[in-house]
Amino acid sequence: MEITKLQLQKVQERIEPYIHRTPVMKSRLLNEITGTELWFKCENFQRMGAFKMRGAANAIMSLNEAQRKKGVVTHSSGNFAQALSLAAKSLNVPAYIVMPESAPEVKKAAVRTYGGQITECPSTLKDREETASGIEEKTGATFIHPSNDLDVILGQGTAAIELLQDHPNLDYVITPVGGGGLIAGSALAAKYFGNNCRCIGAEPMEADDAWRSMQSGRIETNESANTIADGLKTNLGDINFPIILENIDRIIRVSEEEIKSALRLIWERMKIIVEPSSAVALAAIIREKEQFSNKKIGIVISGGNVDLERLPF
Repeated sequence: MEITKLQLQKVQERIEPYIHRTPVMKSRLLNEITGTELWFKCENFQRMGAFKMRGAANAIMSLNEAQRKKGVVTHSSGNFAQALSLAAKSLNVPAYIVMPESAPEVKKAAVRTYGGQITECPSTLKDREETASGIEEKTGATFIHPSNDLDVILGQGTAAIELLQDHPNLDYVITPVGGGGLIAGSALAAKYFGNNCRCIGAEPMEADDAWRSMQSGRIETNESANTIADGLKTNLGDINFPIILENIDRIIRVSEEEIKSALRLIWERMKIIVEPSSAVALAAIIREKEQFSNKKIGIVISGGNVDLERLPF
């Protein structure tokens, strides 16, 4: 199915009342370190602290009145659980959130604050899917996947659209890659709103399923994912993967030490709180700075929901 520029523009207009147009920041020092011109789209300042508010709002607004009345359901251990809860509350829609028992209490508390009704389950994907399916059957709620849902993908792409509207001559847009919703949406934004702008993904070596998927042409998974970038442990899906294959340039992998170093740079030099997943894109640029020398690069800072009890420094 071909996505059009008009579709993306309509999504941007639709969700505008329910999201923040987040600031774009720059750092002279980080420009010097990388030898590039960097523009940071700060989704850590988005409602609920991450870009996922965009996709959640668009997915709910794409439902008809009868569907909205019965509510929405998802399974998520973190940011999408919060995003769907807040978006649903803003639109007066019930939200049923399946969370693994092992999810941090701080994240469960945030979901409850936003009005989400939590059902806990064992932490395996099978248990999460079965529990969500049971809620669907019982309530008639519509299931919304955190990343493998076209309405979610188009919503996530609006962050890069705003970035390119503010800075139309970027050479690259770079985002972290987890479940694939942000990179797929950003690639479509670069295609339609950029001026020969290319989209690149950044991923931890410890969870490099998307990089391997690009090599093999089929969706790969991770046996384990021992990375500090806990938001990037999920796999690509059958809806976002074809968009990624067709529209992104490549994926750059980075080490855990490179992620921690980039995270520290952002905290210390830009004075903003970002989560480890957000630092992966800057780590990729530093790793391959010769390739990016003198280029104009937009980075989507994906979120700022940090567990302050588990800082890496």
